[in-house]
Amino acid sequence: MLGAIGLDEAQETAYRALVMLGAADVADLAHRLALAEVETERTLRRLEHHGLAAQSTARQGRWVAAPPGVALGALLTQQRHELEQAELAAALLAEEYRAQVDEPSVHDLVEVVTGAGAVAQRFLQLQLGATQEVCALVTGRPTVVSGYDNKAEAQATARGVAYRVIVERAVLDLPTGLLELSTALRRDEQVRVVDRVPTKLVIADRTLAMVPLTSRHAEPAALVVHASGLLESLYGLFSSVWREALPLRLGEDDALYAEESDGPDATDLEILSLLLAGLTDASVAKQLDLGLRTVQRRVKRLMELTGVTTRLQLGWHAYERGWVAR
Repeated sequence: MLGAIGLDEAQETAYRALVMLGAADVADLAHRLALAEVETERTLRRLEHHGLAAQSTARQGRWVAAPPGVALGALLTQQRHELEQAELAAALLAEEYRAQVDEPSVHDLVEVVTGAGAVAQRFLQLQLGATQEVCALVTGRPTVVSGYDNKAEAQATARGVAYRVIVERAVLDLPTGLLELSTALRRDEQVRVVDRVPTKLVIADRTLAMVPLTSRHAEPAALVVHASGLLESLYGLFSSVWREALPLRLGEDDALYAEESDGPDATDLEILSLLLAGLTDASVAKQLDLGLRTVQRRVKRLMELTGVTTRLQLGWHAYERGWVAR
């Protein structure tokens, strides 16, 4: 219990025994503590250093406990002062860190990684460091790490990291393409397909991104982009492709198929209109004589269809696509 003020278990036990006795010889205290006399005297010397015990002036070899109220109070006061100093230092460091993050140098925003080994390692690290979501554009021309070799993906999804992946149709023609995509869907990853993706890209937690720098004929190299306007642009690119891509599904026979997007039906449009008018989900369900879960499921489907994550974004896309009037 006294570890917070710097005493270990042996010192605390010795001090408690000495307080109960008031004073004791080394031999008596050693017997009570079941310790060797040498170890007991060493412990008493440490207590003396903390101001918790002192040698008796009346009798050599006898030790006296310092009053707990005074001795422990002094240690607590010192500990509080040290904690205040540590708290002040932590606050100053946090302020310096925020200043550095708010105004990073140009060199800190991007880093160039060259060589197949270095690119592969950074690619795997980026996924293993993700805590929320990984977004990726995948081409049909793997150069450094294939889907089969990407062990970090399974580890990340096992930790609860969400994956949104867009593959181009050429991936389906790769020898292991169908197997890899089926495995990803079984891990509850969201996978969509387009004819062609504009570039290879992976984004982790919207704080780090990685894009290739060179062609197939040069040494592999990649650009790692940290949080910045450039990263937001890359995320915007991914989002625009995501909205146009078709979701991949697993059929009952484990066959892959692309789910054609047929847009919202009449009920979806009524739900959207009422939500935009300010009604709650429960009010919408009552107005249209639907179940609350039915309304929420349809809204979720519309969000997936438009590739958005908030209802505010859904409302904007609904207007842009002409699903509702102003």
